[in-house]
Amino acid sequence: MPPTDNDHPRIAHVALVTAAAARDLDEDLPPLEQALRALPGIQVSIVNWDDPGADWSGFDVALLRSAWDYSQRLDEFLGWAARASGLTRLLNPLAVVRWNIDKHYLRDLARVGITTVPSEFIEPGEDAAAALDLFIAMHCSNGHAAAGATGAGKEPEFVVKPAIGAGSRDAQRYGQSERDAALAHAVRLLAARRSVLLQPYLDRVDEHGETALIFFAGRFSHAIRKGPLLRRGEGPTRALFAEEDITARKPSDDEVRVAARTLGAIPFAKPLLYARVDVIHDADGAPRVLELELTEPSLFFAHAAGSAKRFAEEIQAVAARAPA
Repeated sequence: MPPTDNDHPRIAHVALVTAAAARDLDEDLPPLEQALRALPGIQVSIVNWDDPGADWSGFDVALLRSAWDYSQRLDEFLGWAARASGLTRLLNPLAVVRWNIDKHYLRDLARVGITTVPSEFIEPGEDAAAALDLFIAMHCSNGHAAAGATGAGKEPEFVVKPAIGAGSRDAQRYGQSERDAALAHAVRLLAARRSVLLQPYLDRVDEHGETALIFFAGRFSHAIRKGPLLRRGEGPTRALFAEEDITARKPSDDEVRVAARTLGAIPFAKPLLYARVDVIHDADGAPRVLELELTEPSLFFAHAAGSAKRFAEEIQAVAARAPA
């Protein structure tokens, strides 16, 4: 009697995509690999995105996890992502990746009514000094600090960072009195043809930290608290990412609503397989979106029991629908 499909159930091959520099630093990889291997019908490999020997057509799904060097090799990374997405199912999809790696998406979200941290950009070729002075006048001058960025009697502060960057690399916090140092930072980024993002420093983060809300297939899974990352007077981190102080957190109802509204506002088919929304609070205690992570976010499985298993099951469902 000839074998049937039931005799030989289809095995879906999933690539967990990382980078050589991040492979041993990604604390999510071991529990996710273990959770996937525990599921029937799944074969899993951990693959560097730039591995010249990788055959991406041999995978049903290529799941971006920790390609954390992408901002330093942007053209190369996007070229790889375009090629890989033509050979396998890249998740999240290529169009989402292209949109999300550039923090100009904050402007898109604000335009559709999402409450974000106020964000202004300086583009290569623009007058950096004039743009920075205008930003300080609009968002950081005493009595005019947008979103209640500064407590009474404190010098207004702001952040300079690249519009395309990861892990707080090249990000630095300045006081209004450090305008010249901030300008020099912006000029260095612009000289490298990198757009600059300026944001007021919302100092409630010093006490409350950030809340990162993680969603799988559009459903809220868990949240963590990040302690404040940027310290006054410290230069940008030279590491792949800044060291983080992470604890589990139960988010407020307002934080969950803001995060859900943000995911509903993204200009792509929904739900996405995974998403992380990072929020901080303004002086009135209202949550504002600091970042929307749809490309390679840490998902902090260690701080939420069962979260790796839940995510693995969503991956299994997606992989089962991939073309044979």
